[in-house]
Amino acid sequence: MKLLVFGKDGQIGSALCRQMASRDGVMFLGRQDVDLQDLDTLRKRIVQESPDLVINAAAYTAVDRAESEPALAHTINADAPRVMAESAQEISAWLIHYSTDYVFDGRADRCYVETCETKPVNVYGRTKLAGEEAVQRAGDRYVIVRTSWVYALQGHNFLNTILRLAQKAAPLRIVDDQRGSPTSADAIARGTVGLVDRIHNAPVESGVYHMSCGGETTWFGFANEIVRVRGLEGVRVQPITTADFPTPAERPRYSVLSNAKLSKTFGIELPHWREALIDTLSQVDHPQKTSARC
Repeated sequence: MKLLVFGKDGQIGSALCRQMASRDGVMFLGRQDVDLQDLDTLRKRIVQESPDLVINAAAYTAVDRAESEPALAHTINADAPRVMAESAQEISAWLIHYSTDYVFDGRADRCYVETCETKPVNVYGRTKLAGEEAVQRAGDRYVIVRTSWVYALQGHNFLNTILRLAQKAAPLRIVDDQRGSPTSADAIARGTVGLVDRIHNAPVESGVYHMSCGGETTWFGFANEIVRVRGLEGVRVQPITTADFPTPAERPRYSVLSNAKLSKTFGIELPHWREALIDTLSQVDHPQKTSARC
C-alpha cells in the first residue's frame, strides 16, 4: 500500500514518521516539499505520486493567531484538505484527515459524539469545520479523525510551555474551568496505524471518528500532572479562571470527545491521558526514542 503523508514536521506528522518510517511505500512531505497554499501544485503532486492513501497531518494550529490571519488559516485548514480529497477521489485513493474538538462550542455537559451539532466559537474551529465539510463533499473514501488537546515533545504546545515555564521561579497560573482530554501525538499515530491497516485489509465506511485519549481534566489538572510526573517538586501550580487569562480566541469550556464509535467500528482505543503523558515524558531523557528519518 502506497502512502503519502503531509505535515511530516508537525506534532502528529513527526509521530507518524516514527511509527511508519520503516514501512515500504510511505512518503512523508513537509513545508519544504509542498506549499499547501499553492493548491494547483498540491493537486498535481498527489496525482503524480498516485498513492493508495493520503494522510493529511498538516494544519494551521495557531488558535489565537488565526483570529488575525483568517484567510491563511482557511487556506491551510479548508482549501488544502478540499484539494487533497478531490485529488484522492480522482485517483481512487483514501484520505485520512485530522480535525479538532474545537468544532464544538463547549456548552455540552456530556461527551461529544460525532453526530453532535458543530458550532465553533473561534476562527481556528470554523476553518477546521470547513475542512471537514469540504472533505465530505469531495467523495466517499475518507476518514475524518477529530482529536483534542494534542501535545508532543516537539513543537509549540501546552506540554512544552509548562516544561519551559517550570524552569522559572514564578508559580504557574493555569486555567481550571476548561475541560478536555489531553492526547499525545504518539497515541494518535498508533491509532492511525490501526486505521491504515484496516483500510488496507477490509472495507471501511467513510465518516467522522473521534480519537482522543481516555479520561478528562482541565488545563490546571494537566499542568499538575506534568509537574508531578516530571518530578518538579518545587514548582507551584495555581488555578485561575478563563476570565483571569483572556486570549484573542475564545475556547470551548468543555470539549471531551466520546471514542465509542472508533472503538466499536475499528477496535481502536487510545490509552488514558495520564498513561499517554507518562509515556511521552519518559522520552525526555531518551531523545533517540523520538528521532526518525522520513
